[in-house]
Amino acid sequence: MSGASRGLLFAPDQSPGAYPPSWYAAQLLGRANPPAVRSAAVGDLRADVCVVGGGLTGVSAALDLADAGRRVILLEAHRIGWGASGRNGGQLGSGLNMGQAALAKRIGPHDAQHVWEITEAAKALAIERITSHDIACDLTPGIAHVVYAPNHKASRDDAWPGRDEVVRDVAYLAQTHGYDRLDVLDTAAVQDRIASPCYVGGTLDHGAWHVDPLAYVTGLADAAEAAGATIHEASPAVRITPRSATTPHARVDTPASTVTADHVIVACNGYLDDLVPRIARRVMPINNFIAATEPLGAEAAEDLIAGNIAVADSNFVINYFRRSSDHRLLFGGGENYSYRFPRDIAALVRKPLGRIFPQLADVRIDHAWGGTLAITSSRLPLFRQPASGLWSASGFSGHGVALAPMAGRLIAKAIEGETNGFDVMSRLPTLPFPGGRHLRHPLLVLAMSWYALRDRLGV
Repeated sequence: MSGASRGLLFAPDQSPGAYPPSWYAAQLLGRANPPAVRSAAVGDLRADVCVVGGGLTGVSAALDLADAGRRVILLEAHRIGWGASGRNGGQLGSGLNMGQAALAKRIGPHDAQHVWEITEAAKALAIERITSHDIACDLTPGIAHVVYAPNHKASRDDAWPGRDEVVRDVAYLAQTHGYDRLDVLDTAAVQDRIASPCYVGGTLDHGAWHVDPLAYVTGLADAAEAAGATIHEASPAVRITPRSATTPHARVDTPASTVTADHVIVACNGYLDDLVPRIARRVMPINNFIAATEPLGAEAAEDLIAGNIAVADSNFVINYFRRSSDHRLLFGGGENYSYRFPRDIAALVRKPLGRIFPQLADVRIDHAWGGTLAITSSRLPLFRQPASGLWSASGFSGHGVALAPMAGRLIAKAIEGETNGFDVMSRLPTLPFPGGRHLRHPLLVLAMSWYALRDRLGV
């Protein structure tokens, strides 16, 4: 299984071997003791488990397996958290990228209940690890999901598009799963919380959280090393050879090493390319972009987003934002679907930022960056065992801050013989993208561009 082309992983506008500039990277590298670059893998190495990818899935699996006494080698092409795990919006949300009632209709109530329990355990796992390993990552409660309707005019505060569906979903979670942490926010409540004319209603999830994701993933990596895992940076996997009837061990090749292992965990998500083609055809990378404004001051930041909650809206190309610890607005908006980022990311993000917050149309932007996440056709995560001893989880579709570490745990448990959770998640429906190897990406670009146009037209 060759991965030599690895498009986005080594695109010209990426930063080989270094963290891409971002507010998160500035915070991490500005510490009194920033993390040193770990050595590259060299020579013939042996492990019980080789983990490919140093994002949230990989470091989480490495931590659990090292705690279980396994010899673990983790290979990261650049730096820990270099990919989407260290560049995202930091929202540690509830559930999946599909409403729980719709999920129950799709996969049946028994599996849907089990999936809900796994997603709730994912949030609890994050809180437990952040606390027990003393990871300083600005853990903060509260995420609002709000309805974008800038042209909506209503005579009543409770008359906004989609309200009935939102109320039904909140009631369903309370009645079916006992989840009572959601408040319905009508128009006045939303506008009290968020100083934008664009939002007319939504929910506030008191059981969700937000974090500095790069601080979180690097903290998990430190914990994995302390437990005994070996981490090599600047060590891209160029080929994975699974074990077979004639080959009792799997092998992972890097430019300077060969790792022989009983199990291999492929934790590459949007950077998978053709490393494992059976997974790549079901997972599509897309690029999303974030800007950090100049510091606004504590009072102005509170006026902008009261209570320091995080926010995600209902657009197909979602706008998401929160406050930083130094009182900036961290605003995510805009996507593209190529192997390059735009030359001026700040200008790209400034457009939706100015629509949502007209009062910040001319605000200075100090940091702007992109990251590559991965989606599936159903927007449900893809858990697979494509060959004996080969494990993969990817396609978290915007929910990776919570789901990816839990994916790592479920794979670690499966390797230890406890497969129930992995098996349930592997039954989630995720069809291959249409078009085959050469056409599936152009077809995705066409479809995503159409829905993005609908957002811009307000339809």
